[in-house]
Amino acid sequence: MPVKLDNHDLSRHVIILTGATDGIGKEMARILAGFNPKRLILPARNIEKGNALLEYIKSSNGHANNVEIWEMDLADLQSVKNFANKFINEVGELHILINNAGIIVQNQVIKTKNNLELQFQVNHLAPFLLTLLLLDTMKISVSAELPGKIALTSSGANKFAEIDFDNLNLEKGNYWSPYKSYSNTKLMNVIIAKELGRRVQNENITTCSLHPGVIQTNISHLNSFLSNALFKFLIKISGEITAEQGAINTLYPIVSSECKETGKYYKEGIVDEPNKVAYDQEITKKLWDVSEKILKDHGMV
Repeated sequence: MPVKLDNHDLSRHVIILTGATDGIGKEMARILAGFNPKRLILPARNIEKGNALLEYIKSSNGHANNVEIWEMDLADLQSVKNFANKFINEVGELHILINNAGIIVQNQVIKTKNNLELQFQVNHLAPFLLTLLLLDTMKISVSAELPGKIALTSSGANKFAEIDFDNLNLEKGNYWSPYKSYSNTKLMNVIIAKELGRRVQNENITTCSLHPGVIQTNISHLNSFLSNALFKFLIKISGEITAEQGAINTLYPIVSSECKETGKYYKEGIVDEPNKVAYDQEITKKLWDVSEKILKDHGMV
């Protein structure tokens, strides 16, 4: 039975939603805008697409007065830091952070300008950086009466993943490695959400990771026969849902008052068990420490 989303009053909430120009993010932005947030800030790598999103929201529900498009490119760590600094200086309060943006790369290893594998950076490291940079702002913004939420959009692919600390950037890559890397980064989302939840459990902030369901979106960096075959297989075993239902599945644990436990993994809006690796404290600590070290080496934290 699909989860349903009631109307919510978010007029006291400042929200950041990444990955809002396509797919479920676009529908999430539309739905959130309709809940009358105090401010809804939508980072976009492509400002043209950001402006098109703004027009889409206006034409869909007319609630765009508090919606803002800001520039940010997750494939550029300095861009993420610039966004965070601007947000801290110009806004200074945050209640909901939804790290939704993600990418799938197929058949090849692509490096960012930071010389990091594209999926590792966009799906894991950049959202981790954004969260770390904005965490203090959220801590001083929230209260028991107005709690905060940090969410990471993961994938059911996390259950087929592993964390190979010797190959985070696919230096030992082969034809299959990019597919594996996507799954691995989705497991990293689950691990970080769980560990962050533990670290902020006394700060009036809860965290979660989310699998929206199988949806055909523009997340893929390249098209291939193999990726299409894989997608059809996923549809066969679990069924395809609409982008709107995927958005509802993702938003439900974020805005619903019923979802108060921290660090949980949700599949289509319902609590589910992730990859058992997510419970390994040694891997969790190492992933957090290695990620922080990479960011420090790049002068980001």
